[in-house]
This record gives sequence, C-alpha cells and structure tokens, in this order.
Amino acid sequence: MNPLSFLTLQTSFASMVFEAQTVIALRMLGMAGVLPAARGENNRMVSEKGPAMVKAFAAGTTAAMAGKRPDQIMTAAMAPLSRKVHANRKRLMK
Repeated sequence: MNPLSFLTLQTSFASMVFEAQTVIALRMLGMAGVLPAARGENNRMVSEKGPAMVKAFAAGTTAAMAGKRPDQIMTAAMAPLSRKVHANRKRLMK
C-alpha cells in the first residue's frame, strides 16, 4: 500500500463521516419539528442499517477473497455505505 492510496482512503472515510453527521443532524432536526420530515423517516432510519451493512460486508469479503490489498478491501466495504449516506444527505437536503 503506497501513501497516496492510504491518503485517498482517509479522505473517503472523512467525507463519509462528515456526510453521516449531516444526515444525523438533519434527521434530529426533523424529529424535533424544526425541519419538515417525510412520513416514516424514523422507521427508514432504522430499517436501512441492516441491508447497508450486509452490502458493505459482502463487498469487503469479496474484495478480501479476491486477494485485494487492505486499503482496497476497506474501500470496497465503504462504497455501499458511502452511497447510502450520500443518497440520504441529498434526499434530506431537498
């Protein structure tokens, strides 16, 4: 693993964490009634976790079984989670 791939992984992780915190803040504001929230948002918040984690686990396992480097495995595992977090942030910011 070269330093650039490690930096790329860190940047991707930091971006996902920032977006996740934004999603949490938007959902909390929706629960508090400060922002309008879609009906069923609280249920969606809980029900989407399991399938997203299964996809992340499957992607990471597939990468590991293919003999990928640790940074590639982590990137593969983070990809489904990053997509879900990004989609949630985009949807909640409308």
